[in-house]
Amino acid sequence: MYTAGAAALLVVVAVLAGHWIQNTDRTLHVSWAPLLASWEPHLGPGTPAALLVAALTVAYGPALALRLPWRVLLATAWATALAWTFSLALVDGWQRGIAGRLTTRNEYLQVIDRFDDIPATLREFTQHILLYSPDNWPAHVAGHPPAATLTFVLLDRIGLRGGGWAGVWCIAVGATACAAVLIAVRALASEGLARRAAPFLVLAPAAVWMGTSADGYFAAVTAWTVALLALAVTRGSLAAAAASGLLFGLTCYLSYGLTLFALICAAVLWLGRQTVRDRPALLVAALAGAAVVPMAFTLAGFDWWAAYRLLTTRYVEGVGGVRPYGYWVWANLACTVLVTGLATPAALRRTATAALRPPTAPRRVLLSPRPTVRLAVLVAAALLALLVADLSGMSKAETERIWLPFALWLLPSCALLTRPRAWLAAQAVLALLINHLLLTGW
Repeated sequence: MYTAGAAALLVVVAVLAGHWIQNTDRTLHVSWAPLLASWEPHLGPGTPAALLVAALTVAYGPALALRLPWRVLLATAWATALAWTFSLALVDGWQRGIAGRLTTRNEYLQVIDRFDDIPATLREFTQHILLYSPDNWPAHVAGHPPAATLTFVLLDRIGLRGGGWAGVWCIAVGATACAAVLIAVRALASEGLARRAAPFLVLAPAAVWMGTSADGYFAAVTAWTVALLALAVTRGSLAAAAASGLLFGLTCYLSYGLTLFALICAAVLWLGRQTVRDRPALLVAALAGAAVVPMAFTLAGFDWWAAYRLLTTRYVEGVGGVRPYGYWVWANLACTVLVTGLATPAALRRTATAALRPPTAPRRVLLSPRPTVRLAVLVAAALLALLVADLSGMSKAETERIWLPFALWLLPSCALLTRPRAWLAAQAVLALLINHLLLTGW
């Protein structure tokens, strides 16, 4: 409880300091720091559904998560996360909450018609990254490798055109991330911990942004990367290793910052080190899979490293060069509290305590690390990746969406919380308050 209180205090200080800085020198470039949002209390068509999903999950989620057959639990978790995300997005209405999100001037759908000749566009992609270059890309297109934009180009090509289909794609795919995290936790730690974490993954405040940005889709790709790698190192599956590598390669071409998922993948490999030592072909399969997407883009003419160097220049040319590092380096963490809820800081402390507690069982019982220790390693890797992203200075503001892929991996720590219904209720209330009091930018 004290940790949750400290996290709440961090949010309050970030809000007050942010308002003061923005009102005095206007360098934050957000209306309701630390979030990109504006104060606008409102209700919407998704309000009744959101209240219903929250109430049912709080009341029945913990018990059902323990009783349902595993595959049914995964399907139920995805369906409930889908309902929760859709209902929160629809609080702002269909157009504002879903269909119009990816069609604004900075978003991917603005440039669909410029990809008529995909190979030619990829060859010339880096020529339009800098802010003052001819026909410069909108912010999000320039700020990501082209696989992000190509996703929506391909949706358009198969007939799923417009912001509505793009929004539905991001929500439906993004909601699968909770199932992927559960699979990884079960494989690497224990099924019991995965089951207890399930309601917290479903009812995460992160859903406020999972349904309103392409980063929800990115979060799902990274989650399945880790889940498949976890299956590979626990079951010795070459197919899972290759598929994980393939998705990691795609991850690197969806977002430059998500290359930090290599830290989480390294933690998974360490947890499954015995299997990897016994079957080094797993590592070969993963590396081979990881080479596919980079090779395809390189052969098509896109230079990832050149594009990243140009992006760092554009970041300084835009508001990233104005936003003060001294505020955002800690205010970003307040954003993370709002994304993961107050339950997560409390759970992180409990996870660290449980993992560091001296073992009381006989040594022979501890031939394998305890499930809580294994869970702590996975969560710590995600936290480390998030902190590296923070210290880099390339994520000043808007981390409520940018860090969604990392934030999801902090939520499994909630499996160790006592009184899960009370904490779930706190998570739901926070998400509902954010969505109904603020008009979020994503």
